[in-house]
Amino acid sequence: QVQLVESGGGLVQAEGSLRLSCSASERTLSSYTMGWFRQAPGMEREFVARIVWSSGSTYYADSAKGRFTISRDNAKNTVYLQMNRLKPEDTAVYYCARRTGLAYSNPRDYDPWGQGTQVTVSS
Repeated sequence: QVQLVESGGGLVQAEGSLRLSCSASERTLSSYTMGWFRQAPGMEREFVARIVWSSGSTYYADSAKGRFTISRDNAKNTVYLQMNRLKPEDTAVYYCARRTGLAYSNPRDYDPWGQGTQVTVSS
């Protein structure tokens, strides 16, 4: 079973930037779509962005459009989420996951999940 490990989270001021990374233990991602999700305290896990590994096609939640960029590095077997102009409402634990189901934005159609990385944006 592939393992995903996120990194890059931290504390940043509003309007700042962070780049999250998601590294996979196996080179099996080329046939999949990878997604980033986030979960704030007391909230459901929500979709942020996804990328089709083979084509590079991307799709973003409205909250991420224009500020976040998802990308992948084939050589490093890693997916990135570049987050710019961060807002306090972006504060959450960010997770990456591999899509295994039919839906692109439903967390239930993704497996496995990484352990998450905390992003905190101060005002």
